[in-house]
Amino acid sequence: MDGQLPLALSVGGATFLLGVIWGGPFVAIMHRFKLGKQIRAELMDSHHVDKIGTPTMGGIMIILPAIAVTLSLNISRIVEVGEGRSILLPIIVLIGFAMLGLIDDWEGIQTSRGNVGEGLSGRAKFAFQILLALSASTIISYFEFSFANSLELPLISVVIPLHPALFVAISTFIIVATSNATNLTDGLDGLAGIITASAFGAYGVIAFLQDQIFMVELCFVIVGACFAFLWYNAHPAQLFMGDTGSLALGATLGTVAVMTGQWLLLPVIAIVPVMEILSVLLQVASAKFSRRFYGVDIRPFRRTPIHHHFELGGWSETQIVQRFWLIGILSAFVGVALALL
Repeated sequence: MDGQLPLALSVGGATFLLGVIWGGPFVAIMHRFKLGKQIRAELMDSHHVDKIGTPTMGGIMIILPAIAVTLSLNISRIVEVGEGRSILLPIIVLIGFAMLGLIDDWEGIQTSRGNVGEGLSGRAKFAFQILLALSASTIISYFEFSFANSLELPLISVVIPLHPALFVAISTFIIVATSNATNLTDGLDGLAGIITASAFGAYGVIAFLQDQIFMVELCFVIVGACFAFLWYNAHPAQLFMGDTGSLALGATLGTVAVMTGQWLLLPVIAIVPVMEILSVLLQVASAKFSRRFYGVDIRPFRRTPIHHHFELGGWSETQIVQRFWLIGILSAFVGVALALL
């Protein structure tokens, strides 16, 4: 066990180096086939003009190395010894949500070219998210993976049994909510990648404290892959994550949180995505409530998700990303500290 954490960190570093090496040709290929980003009309201003045409679906650059490295580390142990089978579930979640995001990204590109209609509707995408999350949650509950069907209270280290149906419902909500929250965070160069990497790093440490070494490896492999992606996504971005990456990483983060039993700490560790999704919900609720009862449109934010609020307030893109990253990494520290108490 003593040598497992250095191994996981080293593999994360190797994943970063491999990602940076193959990232250059990957970006060139994306440019070659003009798989570019189209900016929504309401965001079209001088600040966003330079982003038009930047390749999207960059989540592929994270997903493929993460899957390949994790399986190469564990496949022999899984097949020959039967150890580490639990790691297959978050990988399946990663693949499932990545495919959903890939379809959505591709349809968006085709729509921008005038080739198809509207692509995946919001309802269809949400329905598929629920189906995937429900399947993963049911598997966790049925096979009684670590901390399944229970609630672990931080600080007092008390584990409360939960009815399997309640656990599945909560787990499904966590996975879907984290997936969408991470998707909303993906709006500025480097923001989603660095916030996601910080959160996976925190859960990697938590998994290490629980002797879930296979989960530790997965978390730090994803951290390394995210850092490699950030090499090309740092401002000014050469590549965007797209739904391919953000939906998959968010869902996998939620799955990891559930499988470590420390899902109550997720709003702390992933405080930035939580702020992003809450800002959208509050904006919509406030507008609907005020129009219905007062006849006026009252919105607490200039624009949501909340990073756009600060953009319109005069903060530069790099200022927002750096300050949100400070909040994200400090909240990750706090989450790990609460898991230790």
